[in-house]
Amino acid sequence: MTLSPRLVWLVGALLFLAPAVNLVWRGGTGYCFFLLVAISLYVAFANRHSREYFAPLRKYPWYTASMLVFMLAIALQQAVQHYWLPRQFDALSRFALALPLFLMLCRMSPRHLRAVGWGCVAGALAVAVWAIVARPPGGWTDATRLNNSYTNAIPFGDTALLLAFLSIFTFGWAPRRDWRTLAIKLLALVAGGFVSYLSGTRGGWLAVPIFVVLLGAQYGWFAHWKRLSIATVVVVACAAALLSTERMRHRLDEATTDVTLMQRGNDDTSVGLRLQLWQASLRIFSQHPVYGVGKGRLVDALGEMAKRGEVKSEIVNERAHSDFFSTLAEMGTVGVLCLALYYFGTLVYFWRHRRATDPTIRAAAHAGLAVSLSTIIFGLTIDVLVPIMVTVLLALLTAALLAMIEARGREIASAG
Repeated sequence: MTLSPRLVWLVGALLFLAPAVNLVWRGGTGYCFFLLVAISLYVAFANRHSREYFAPLRKYPWYTASMLVFMLAIALQQAVQHYWLPRQFDALSRFALALPLFLMLCRMSPRHLRAVGWGCVAGALAVAVWAIVARPPGGWTDATRLNNSYTNAIPFGDTALLLAFLSIFTFGWAPRRDWRTLAIKLLALVAGGFVSYLSGTRGGWLAVPIFVVLLGAQYGWFAHWKRLSIATVVVVACAAALLSTERMRHRLDEATTDVTLMQRGNDDTSVGLRLQLWQASLRIFSQHPVYGVGKGRLVDALGEMAKRGEVKSEIVNERAHSDFFSTLAEMGTVGVLCLALYYFGTLVYFWRHRRATDPTIRAAAHAGLAVSLSTIIFGLTIDVLVPIMVTVLLALLTAALLAMIEARGREIASAG
């Protein structure tokens, strides 16, 4: 079965809307995602006897495994530890549901898959407009950091930054790269970057150098010394301008002050409390090295430690403010292996195609690397794989970008 023109149009519209509304409409990305999954399940059922339709799952086994591994591990953990918390499957189930979606997108034309790139542009522009319209009296300050009603400032700012840079990565697969398209995508870069700046997410800013290096590799900035010189001047000028702003200096000074206070014995700071939380997670892991204390049970474990005076009550939290330390404490060695497989499975195929001669494949590969590497970097200081609005976006973007590589490769093979 092939998709009808109306169904193709609907899928393209949903691919555009899903990233476009992520930060401005609660649940909007999820609604789009589940509609896409429902369509993909219908198409998969219609092609249930076709080995060719399901071939991408075998062609990309690491990606397939990475989408399933957490669901299987959590089910095994709850069976072994004799407890039942179905809510812990919620956010991570989006990865498993992305597999039928990936299969359907692999059968689409690359020109329809490009809608996801424009969705990132729309998402970055939309949240910037919202930031201006919803500006509180006195503006966005450290006391009123920019976020929305259904998430906090850190994943909010990280997602805005990712959408901003994906707007530029996906410019590389545009069939016509004229100045008007570039102008719109550069505006999206500025808009999303401005939102991230107002959110004050210091941890997310660590991804910016990675994004810049990937852009340089995609667009050949390192191929000639003149290009490299121009790119260096532009990047340094932008960095200097940002570092000269009061908000940027203030946020960086806060981190320095926290470290200074910690050296003086005061660890009741933002950085200090986070380090205490990580240390407590290591202690929990030492007591439960195989399966961890149980996914969803970290807050109880920290609460018991606080009652015994082993940790401060201020750090009792549902999460460890780090994907690695949360996984280490909640799921032990098994969980860390799952996290490593997830990172590898969502990274390896984009890495292999990063030097493709075809601009569409190369752009999709670098955009995929941006998604995968930023997930790792963002996860150093916040739990990325917990908010549903984040996991559903990651599942969609990874599936769409890998499907673009597969669809474009098949298109080139057919033309040849």
